[in-house]
Amino acid sequence: MSTTPSAHPENELHPVLGIPWRKLPRHIAIIMDGNGRWATRQGKPRLEGHAAGSNSVRGTIIECSRLGIECLTLYSFSTENWKRPQAEINGLMHLYAYYLREERQTIIDHNIRVRHLGSEDRLPAQVIDQLHQTIELSKNHTGLTLCLALNYSGRSEIVRAVQHLAGKVKEGSLALDAIDEAAIDAALDTAGLPDPDLLIRTAGENRISNFLLWQISYAELYVTDAYWPDFDTTQLHAAIKSFAARNRRFGGIGPKAL
Repeated sequence: MSTTPSAHPENELHPVLGIPWRKLPRHIAIIMDGNGRWATRQGKPRLEGHAAGSNSVRGTIIECSRLGIECLTLYSFSTENWKRPQAEINGLMHLYAYYLREERQTIIDHNIRVRHLGSEDRLPAQVIDQLHQTIELSKNHTGLTLCLALNYSGRSEIVRAVQHLAGKVKEGSLALDAIDEAAIDAALDTAGLPDPDLLIRTAGENRISNFLLWQISYAELYVTDAYWPDFDTTQLHAAIKSFAARNRRFGGIGPKAL
């Protein structure tokens, strides 16, 4: 199966989803919410919910690769999440390091390229080490690009981009009037990637939560009541089919949805 919709005739149907290939989102971003509540409802410690959610992470990554999605971004840990109890944070960081190491074979088998969105500040050395190893291992892969938003804040990302561009203006390598949307795009963590077409949020929450604030300006939103550990292939397919049925006008009138 080709990994790019553009490689298929305009009206050719996707063999799994039954929608035209051209209706397939290039970039899916997911706010993975509800791990803790899933565990609490079952009388389990919150950390067990995060561990259970890792199965949904693996399944979603593999399925997006199989479907031919170009890019998948997962909101793994926000800068606001540092406010959580220290024991939960420690457990999460241990899980991140563990799964970055354990899932390397999956990344190799599915030709997945890994990128990090966010800052390394405050991340434990073991997480940074495993993240760097995984990124280096996968840098030449040509399949799905998997972006892990880890210690990420949309506002902080924009601030870092502005500081970078201001520094270039100060040193004289960039003219002030050369700062346009393309220049900002190139200074963001997602430089070189398409903006998300589809933003999925689980657990029924209707918030953006400081996620990809610049990049999701025209993303289609899809909210499901399912907690993240219960998010599976059926849920993913439903979200993509909902996206494909929408009439995306980008501020204009646009054609009727097909």
